[in-house]
Amino acid sequence: MIEDTQEASDASAQAAHERKISPRGDLIQSLVWIAVGLATLVESLRMDRLENQDINPYTVPGLLPGCLGIAIVFFGLLMVYRSISRHALAPQIEKPTTPAMRHELNRMWTILFLCIGFSCGLVGHGLPFWAAAAMFITVTISVLQFDQLKKNNNVKRGLFMAAVIGLCAGVTIMMVFQEFFLVRLP
Repeated sequence: MIEDTQEASDASAQAAHERKISPRGDLIQSLVWIAVGLATLVESLRMDRLENQDINPYTVPGLLPGCLGIAIVFFGLLMVYRSISRHALAPQIEKPTTPAMRHELNRMWTILFLCIGFSCGLVGHGLPFWAAAAMFITVTISVLQFDQLKKNNNVKRGLFMAAVIGLCAGVTIMMVFQEFFLVRLP
């Protein structure tokens, strides 16, 4: 009896969450993800196979990005199916913009700005990759959590934790790529 109540509660929470997501926005995002996946796949196929160095075919540089590109396309197609099944192609009535919607849009632009800043400004411009990644992760956590930290009077502790997480993540990312994938990072 309790399990049925819990399952019903989980199902209604999932349904409420799906109603918040615009089917048309979901469709547009899915098409963007499919394009990113296809571009990743095409570029991975164009990478050097290193045949002249007798490299094992299972360790060629383009294998992992190619598999990731295929996975991104697959999940993009699942999103297309979900959005079309939720009537994404039906005429849509404009909804008024709420403060919560504006806040989420501002967060999205902030994240986009931070990601572009990381890829264009930090990586490959003198800093070692682990330091650039640590800085990016620290700043991203700090910016996105600052209002919550300020509200709870935990700014110093929150910024310290963001720095610790950023440093640990930066070093871990570098070690994973260099030790497991054998990819030298800038």
